[in-house]
Formats: sequence, structure tokens, C-alpha cells
Amino acid sequence: MSRSAHPAGPRHADVLTEGHYSAPAADLNVLDEKVWSRTVTRDADGALTVGGITVARLAEEFGTPAYFLDERDFRARCRAWADAFGPDADVFYAGKAFLSRAVVRWLKEEGLNLDVCSGGELTTALDAGMPAERIAFHGNNKTVAEIERAVEAGVGRIVLDSFQEIVRVAHVARRHGVRQRVQIRVTVGVEAHTHEFIATAHEDQKFGIALADGQAAEAVRRALALDGLELIGVHSHIGSQIFDMAGFEVSARRVVQLLAEIRDEHGVELPEIDLGGGLGIAYTSEDDPREPHEIAKALSDIVTRECEAAKLRTPRISVEPGRAIVGPTAFTLYEVGTIKPLEGLRTYVSVDGGMSDNIRTALYDAEYSVALVSRTSDAEPMLVRVVGKHCESGDIVVKDAFLPADLAPGDLIAVPATGAYCRSMASNYNHALRPPVVAVRDGEARVIVRRETEEDLLRLDVG
Repeated sequence: MSRSAHPAGPRHADVLTEGHYSAPAADLNVLDEKVWSRTVTRDADGALTVGGITVARLAEEFGTPAYFLDERDFRARCRAWADAFGPDADVFYAGKAFLSRAVVRWLKEEGLNLDVCSGGELTTALDAGMPAERIAFHGNNKTVAEIERAVEAGVGRIVLDSFQEIVRVAHVARRHGVRQRVQIRVTVGVEAHTHEFIATAHEDQKFGIALADGQAAEAVRRALALDGLELIGVHSHIGSQIFDMAGFEVSARRVVQLLAEIRDEHGVELPEIDLGGGLGIAYTSEDDPREPHEIAKALSDIVTRECEAAKLRTPRISVEPGRAIVGPTAFTLYEVGTIKPLEGLRTYVSVDGGMSDNIRTALYDAEYSVALVSRTSDAEPMLVRVVGKHCESGDIVVKDAFLPADLAPGDLIAVPATGAYCRSMASNYNHALRPPVVAVRDGEARVIVRRETEEDLLRLDVG
């Protein structure tokens, strides 16, 4: 395959004078360990490998685009979270980040619980053998059918998200002759430092019951009064992709204050507190995520301190990492197609995927890294925008990055940290086929979610 240079956009020196972009790494062949899964490296020929397998071999066997998930890394992160919080706390993997039957089995084997938020996620969890008592069921608009399924299965907790849902769940539980364990999700009025679409604890949004104006206290009164419910705790989630622990401290303080008010009014000390998830990961070299043991200590210290001040017994803490576990463990592999330099601006690099396999850049203005992975290059860096093949100008995978100036059609490039929310939010826009998820471990690769086919599209089209 020819590797001849293409007319390129602005080089390194040009973009530094603009003051808008960070300088590229001194050597574009060096991988930033923060953004890649733990078994990723380059072989003697400069090709990226994961789990001991080169991307060229993976592309030949499974095609592109495709998500490649490092199973060893995923399992290690599960264990790190479980060990950090220990036996006196609960870790619920947030299935919305990415869920499959294989992932459910890994979670079960590594000792984590599972948080689901739809009937489909619940079905997947149960089908893959997750014990129902280790499942929490979230969602702001659970249907009666979904609640029925959860209660019948015996899920360990249902997180109540509204006054109407309190009644719905109680009614279903009474009909089944059980007392369903529940938590009440409260919005604590904390503005998390994140994108407005993924900040979830301020009052003006769809999730939870506000602490303001006594609404959460009234929700507790109603839940305690209904025979079909066993209120075990309070739940709070302040957003996603958060690095600053200050928001969690404010949230914990307000939730503990509510627990104290519940004790004073009802003579009940609720035994659990769920602080949600939302801890950030490294998408670029500028991100600096905390390790699980740091997070566990910080949250435990916050809750213990606030409970001591309120003269409450310290409740059992639970957390819900999703992105923090699966996000760093996968990358998306693409083949380069059209390369289009715009003089004085940048070079557009089109790949064989796009917003159908990663909507986050268009939806959240998310930032990603990218690397040439089928070979190394000594060419100077050029500023690029990696874009997809869809009929939208906003079809951007990586907004601004540096790749070698000799990049050519047929090269393989990879975007790391795509384990969370990429396959989960993938679509068939332009009738694109959703990519497979391939688990890689110890020199072996296997499909855990297969690539869609044109037959799949036509099978659903019954007109």
C-alpha cells in the first residue's frame, strides 16, 4: 500500500501561532498510557496491539469500524472498585454505559452488582445470570410493565424517581404480596462541572425529587406510609464525567441532612445512601481522573464526617461507576478513506464510521484522542479533524488532533476510551450498520456483540 504524502493542512508551527490548539506530542508514535487500555502497546513494527493481537489482524478478521474491548483491563477495573470500597459498601456497575451478556457475566464473576434503567437492560441482566437481588432498577419513567418485571424478578432495589412512581411501585408490590426495597432519588441542587446535558442534580431537569421546598421529605412520608414499600435509603447522582470531588461533598452533606430530618420526624434511620456515579475518565492527555481507592476514601470520609456531625449512624454507601470501568477499556478502530486538506485551516480525515458509532462529539462536544495505529511515521504532525461518512456537517469523531502528514487512505487509526456510551448510543443513521464489540484477551479475540448486517435492517422493515 502506498504511503506517499498528501497535500496537508497547517503544520505544527502554524497552529501554535493561532493559540487555539495544544501542541502535539513530541513523538506521535508514543501512546499516552492514560487514554489507552492496559494491554495496549506497539509491536516491533510499530503497529498497535491489544491483548497481544495487532490491529491489522483484528481489522482483517472483524472489519472496521469495530470496538475492541480489553477484557483483562475491564476485569481489573472491576476488582479495583470492589477492593477500594470493600465489603461494607456496594458497587453497582451502571449498565447504561455498555451492557452485554458477556459483560454481565464478568461483573458477576468479579463481585460487582448491576444498575439497569430499562426493561431491555433488565432482560439482558437476568438472561446472563445476574442474581436479581444484585440488581438496582433506575429510570425517570418506568412503565408498569417494567415495574412488574422487576418486582416479579425480585430486584434488590428500585430507585423511585417521582411521586407517581412511588404509588405505581407500591401498587405492583402489593398485588404480588411483597414489600419492594426502594430508594428515593433526590436532586440536591448541585451544579456539577460538566456538560449541561449530563448534569443531573440541579432542580431544572427531569430526574429525581427536589430537596427544595420539602418535596423529598414529602416523598419519604408517602413511601413510609405504603405497605408495599420498604424504604432503605436515599439516592443522589450529580452528573457525569466529573473530576472535582467538591460537588460530591455538597451532595453528601445535603443528603445526610435529609437523613437526619427523617430520623427526627419518623424515628427511622435509613440504612443506605447511594452517591451515584459520574466519575470522569481520561479522554485526552489533559484529563486527570482519580483512582478508585482515592474516590472511595474521599466519599467515605465525607459521609462519615457529616453523619458524625448529625449524630447519625453511618449508612452503607453504594456507588455506580459505569464509564469509569468500561470507558478506558475499549477503542474504536477505523480505516482512513478520503483525506481533504483545507489550506490555512486543517485537514479533514474521513473514516468508515462516524456519528452512528460515536454520537458523543456531536451531542456533548466531547473531546477524544486519536492515533495512527497500523504503522509508525516520522512525518511531521498536521492538524486534523476526524470526521465520519454521514450526511451531517456535525458528523465529527475527533474535533482537533494531530496525525502524521503522510497519513494515507487505507491506514488504520484508533480512537481510545470509547468503551462507554458509544456502542450504547449507536444508531443506524443513513442505514449504517452498527459495529461489533470484540473482546480481546491473551492473544484471543471473540465477538461479544456481532456486527449488524443488511439482513438485520431489512428484517425490521416489514412494509
